[in-house]
Amino acid sequence: MNPVNLLDFDLEGLAAYCEGLGEKRFRAVQLFRWIHQKGAADFSQMSDLARSLRDKLAGAAVIRPLPILSEQASADGTIKWLFDVGNGDAVETVFIPEEDRGTLCISSQAGCAVGCRFCSTGHQGFSRNLATGEIVAQLWHAEHHLRQRLKLAPNVRAIDNVVMMGMGEPLQNYAALVPALRTMLDDHGYGLSRRRVTVSTSGVVPMIDRLREDCPVALAVSLHAPNDPLRDQLVPLNKKYPLTELLAACNRYLDAAPRDFITFEYCMLDGVNDTPEHARELLALVAGPRAAHPVPCKFNLIPFNPFPASGLKRSPRDRVTAFAKVLQDAGVVTTVRKTRGDDIDAACGQLAGEVQDRTRAGERMTRPVIRIAPSDAPIASNKRSSPT
Repeated sequence: MNPVNLLDFDLEGLAAYCEGLGEKRFRAVQLFRWIHQKGAADFSQMSDLARSLRDKLAGAAVIRPLPILSEQASADGTIKWLFDVGNGDAVETVFIPEEDRGTLCISSQAGCAVGCRFCSTGHQGFSRNLATGEIVAQLWHAEHHLRQRLKLAPNVRAIDNVVMMGMGEPLQNYAALVPALRTMLDDHGYGLSRRRVTVSTSGVVPMIDRLREDCPVALAVSLHAPNDPLRDQLVPLNKKYPLTELLAACNRYLDAAPRDFITFEYCMLDGVNDTPEHARELLALVAGPRAAHPVPCKFNLIPFNPFPASGLKRSPRDRVTAFAKVLQDAGVVTTVRKTRGDDIDAACGQLAGEVQDRTRAGERMTRPVIRIAPSDAPIASNKRSSPT
C-alpha cells in the first residue's frame, strides 16, 4: 500500500487516523505541531512522540513535500516557486513580502476551468484538482524555507497572510480546500487569523453558501464587470450564476464572515470595463442608497498584466485613477493593487504553470474581440430576459 500523506489531514482527520493506530488524541496534536509548526518531515526527529508511534508511522505514513522545479526571485523581493504535482502538471505559488506582513498566494488546481478572458491560467486550460496535501504543502514549504532563509526567530512567522488566488478556482475544489483552510487556521498548525486567510472566487454561488457554514474566512469575489452582458464575456461562469444571484450570496456570506465587507476584485481592461460610466454603473449595482443589490464592500482595482493570447490591454493610469475617484467620491473604499513580481510573471493573472490541458481551452477561448458601446450610449440592462 502507498503510505498516507499526513499533509492531507486537518487536526480532526489526523486524530481519526491516529485513533485507527490505537493512539490517543493528544498524540495527534503533538504530531500536528511537529509537522506544521516545526516543519519536520522525519518521524525520528519527533522526540516527544512515543517510539511505538514513530515506528508505526515510519511504515505507514509520510509527510510528502512537492518537488520544486524552479524558484525565481523578483527585484521587489517577490518569490515564485514552480511545484511539480505529477503527470506533467506543475503549479505556481508566490510569496509577496510587505512592510506589515508576508503574503502567500496559493494554487488550488492544476489549471482552471473557469476560462476568464484576462487570466493566463484560464488560457492554459484545466488538468485536475489538487489534493489537500498538495495545497497545504505550498504553505508548508514556503513557511519553513523562508524562516531559515530570513533567519527568523522560532516564534516569528514568515507568512501571516494567505490568499487562495493562485492557479484555479478554489470553490470548484471544495472538498480539498476546506481541510486545508482548517489546517491554516488551527492554533496547533499555522495559527492564521480568519481575517488573514482569503478565498477568491469567480462566483460559485452554492459553494459560497457552503463555505459560510463550514469555514468562513475572508472572501474576495472576482467581479470585473458592472452588468451581466459584459461579465458573461469576461467571466463565463456568470452565465450560470448571474450578478443578482452572486450578490445575494455575498450578502448571506457576511452573516458569518470575519470581516464586515466583501472585497470585489476588478481587473482594469483598456476600453472594455474602465470608463467612468462603468464605475457609476458599479455604484448603481452594489453601493449607495440607490444600489440595485447593495453589498458592504471595498473595491480592489487590478492593473491587467497582458499576455499575447488575451487580445486585451492594460488601462492607462489616468483612466484607472478617474475610475477609482468615482467610487471613492461615493464613499466606497477603493484601492489600486500595486503590481508585484511582474518581472518573473508572478503578478495577478500571470500564473500559468505547466498544465496538461483536458479542456481544449485554446479552442474555447478563441473568441471575437469584446466590443463596447460608446460611452454616451445607454448602459446595458442588468436584467435577464424571461424565457419564453
